[in-house]
Amino acid sequence: MSEASEPPEPADPPEPAEPAEASTPRGPLPRLLEAVLGVGVDPELRATLQHIVDTAAELTDARHAALEATDPVHGTAGDGPTEFRTPEPPTAGQAAHSRLDVPVRVRDDTYGSLRLTGKRADGDFTAEDEQLVRVLATQAGIAIGNARLHETARQRERWIEGAAAVTTALLTGETAADALMTVAERARMLADASAGVILQPTDEGGMEIVTASTPDDPRGLVGTTIAPGSAVLEQLLGGEPVFVDDSATDPRMTTQVRHRFGPSMLLPLQAGGRLIGTLALPRRRGDRPYTSVEQLLATQFASQAALALVLADAQQRRERLAVFEDRDRIARDLHDLVVQRLFATGMMLESTQRRTADEEQDPEVHAMLGRAVEELRSTVQEVRTAIFALQQPPADAPTTFRGKVLRETAGAAAALGFQPSVQFTGPVDARLPAPVATRLLTALRAALAAATRRSGTTRVTVSIDATTTLPDGRPGVRLTVFDDGKGKPTAEAEGNDEPGTGTGTGTTMTWQSPLRTHP
Repeated sequence: MSEASEPPEPADPPEPAEPAEASTPRGPLPRLLEAVLGVGVDPELRATLQHIVDTAAELTDARHAALEATDPVHGTAGDGPTEFRTPEPPTAGQAAHSRLDVPVRVRDDTYGSLRLTGKRADGDFTAEDEQLVRVLATQAGIAIGNARLHETARQRERWIEGAAAVTTALLTGETAADALMTVAERARMLADASAGVILQPTDEGGMEIVTASTPDDPRGLVGTTIAPGSAVLEQLLGGEPVFVDDSATDPRMTTQVRHRFGPSMLLPLQAGGRLIGTLALPRRRGDRPYTSVEQLLATQFASQAALALVLADAQQRRERLAVFEDRDRIARDLHDLVVQRLFATGMMLESTQRRTADEEQDPEVHAMLGRAVEELRSTVQEVRTAIFALQQPPADAPTTFRGKVLRETAGAAAALGFQPSVQFTGPVDARLPAPVATRLLTALRAALAAATRRSGTTRVTVSIDATTTLPDGRPGVRLTVFDDGKGKPTAEAEGNDEPGTGTGTGTTMTWQSPLRTHP
């Protein structure tokens, strides 16, 4: 029996082979994916578009790539270039040899084209190259669309904030002129315009620039008119906005300053059916036209500004009415309380004066009572003059003779530093004919001017008596102006006046005239 052979020892298991290093060359698809994912990461649109251009050149091995905007008005958001390109410029031979154009669309609108020229391998662009560029062009359109939405939202926010700021400013009590300037200046800055002007209708049926805000030379703007009958004027008076591409060449524009401006918006300031005026926002010649978004936002701003102007005007009217009511109340209180008490006190003093005369009391006491009565009479006259002044609308030009006298004395008060005292005797408004009143005001003006020129003047009294009888027996009016200043007496005035007389205690000018200047 043969000897069994021992089984062979098991062989050591083979050592696992070390894995070979993976070879993952970066093909066009990963690079395309990276480019697509990178779109919109940078908030700056220009950087995003430049990134797309560079990626297109890299993926297609093109010597040159450019993204050209064919619609500059709606091209990029904000100011800036309308073309993005790689640094290496193409040669004429490269451009003729191989070229690839792919349109860039933003929604349904054509923005421009993504253009590649000069294949580095001196071949033609392939269908795969075109497919890659079309994907990039689609992403560029999405980026541009999103940027437009973002820019529109930012513009809308700025215009809304501007309208709110204008409303706040107008409701803080600005004057009418300041309110119009506020609207013009804020609109100019929001619209990035060369000027912001306000036009208002004229009595002749045209429109005139009454307010202008501009960083340039404003000469020649304020006072410029749009003549009646102009086509653009008919639209504005009808409450329609007008948009002009070039003010210098548009036949509808007829103003003398039209050659200074290019694109322009003319927006009615209308609220509640009331046309306040027109807000015009012209840009310089050669500046970009206004977009449809800017036109819409500016039109909405004009409507809000017009409403704010109406509200501000109504508020000022209410405030003036409150002032008038307070003045009327004060006038009534002065009349009902002060004047009546002074009058009653005067009557009591007159009665006491008569009793002292009948009882042959001290003459000095009698004289003192007489002076007190005269002082009270004078005080009553001054209080009544103050009552009359309170009843006059302060912002309106006076139409009555009393009001004109008070206006003259108020003007002199600015130079004197104090208010002259004024007394009226008799129905001066009813008795004085217009020619006599005019001559009296001239004499009063001259006397007040002389009083302001004298030194040391601390008191001026004006007395007008419409119950005077002249030396020849005719009814007349007498003006007496006294001041306690030092200097030469008042020069003799016109007609039947008496020359001024000076004393050590002051100067008195007397002017008188018959109430009827002709038989």
